[in-house]
Amino acid sequence: MQIQKTAIADVLLIESTVFGDDRGFFYESFNQRRFQELTGVVTNFVQDNHSKSARNVLRGLHYQVEQTQGKLVRVVAGAVFDVAVDLRKSSPTFGHWVGVVLSAENKRQLWVPPGFAHGFMVTSDSAEFLYKTTDYWAQQFERTLQWNDPAIGIEWPLEGSPLLSSKDAAGVLLADAEVFA
Repeated sequence: MQIQKTAIADVLLIESTVFGDDRGFFYESFNQRRFQELTGVVTNFVQDNHSKSARNVLRGLHYQVEQTQGKLVRVVAGAVFDVAVDLRKSSPTFGHWVGVVLSAENKRQLWVPPGFAHGFMVTSDSAEFLYKTTDYWAQQFERTLQWNDPAIGIEWPLEGSPLLSSKDAAGVLLADAEVFA
């Protein structure tokens, strides 16, 4: 397992060692001890989520103002453009974003710490997305940041308009969002 810092130091790109031959492949997708050793992040994951989405579906940008969630995300079928936005007001990267391609082929994972909004857009015909969270989903604390807020300027790899849920279409601008200290 190798850890790469992104443009926002707390958001980490994780590349696992994949063992493959003509039968297929094997890799350890998560090991608590190794994760802590390499990242310095001491946490427990309490919930695993799995979603499937069609091409151009954009989910996010989601976060929780209480019961904040760190997320370890990966794709097991297809490909997505995955994004984390720093919502920590005291951070030098407040309002900045990081985007990476996660796919079944590259087997990369992204660590999105608490204090960030998270979202992704499917760039393949469909994608299956898995993520571990450090706290439970709590609908009453969930907030949605507008996916196309010009103040953030995410460069989504769009082909036309994204497919959004009504919740995601109603996201708020960063200037109006509840953020973290």
